[in-house]
Amino acid sequence: MTEFDEQDPTRHRILHAALAIFAERGFKAATVREICAQAGVNVASVNYHFRSKESLYREALAFAFEEAERKYPQTAFTDVSLPPAERLRQFIRTLLLRLLDDGQLGIHARLMAREIADPTGALDLIIDTVMRPRFLVLQDLVRQLAGSHWAQADIDRFIHNIIGQCLVYRHSRPMVERMSPDIIASPAAIDRTADVIHQFSLAALQHLAESAEVSA
Repeated sequence: MTEFDEQDPTRHRILHAALAIFAERGFKAATVREICAQAGVNVASVNYHFRSKESLYREALAFAFEEAERKYPQTAFTDVSLPPAERLRQFIRTLLLRLLDDGQLGIHARLMAREIADPTGALDLIIDTVMRPRFLVLQDLVRQLAGSHWAQADIDRFIHNIIGQCLVYRHSRPMVERMSPDIIASPAAIDRTADVIHQFSLAALQHLAESAEVSA
């Protein structure tokens, strides 16, 4: 909750209601009227606090990322004093915890999944303000681990492969829970899964770096 939200509980209630309904129904199907009904406010409140449904949606997405950062901060991932391998481990662990959170952040993850599947103009804003800055950090981090000779497009491919290993546990969660329920059944299990993804990714990056040294 931002300082402004703490001073204005009506705005905060609208944001939380918007998160839940946008996550359940998507931007196009959700209506301001049902958001206001869930928040217990009149329709004019959205116009007063957010000006439009589009603006409310953008702020709901931004609020979701703020809440994720508050609960699972990425400070270790961006700490350049730590070894690159440890920073990568912290990134993977934090991402997996965010994706598999069964509390309020689970709603946030569903909302983002809907936005990616059926993007609006808000996706560009989220990419520019939240995702791209982190991606730039990952580019530098992965290049340190894989070697400086790789083309930028290949570095990006490595990054998307690492992220994809985490995303499968979110997007295929019903299947994972039926086939291998123990691997994400508890915080300790999720930590272990994050460690395996890290070990798998780090081994691949180190092999790529060593292969380049041999060929040189």
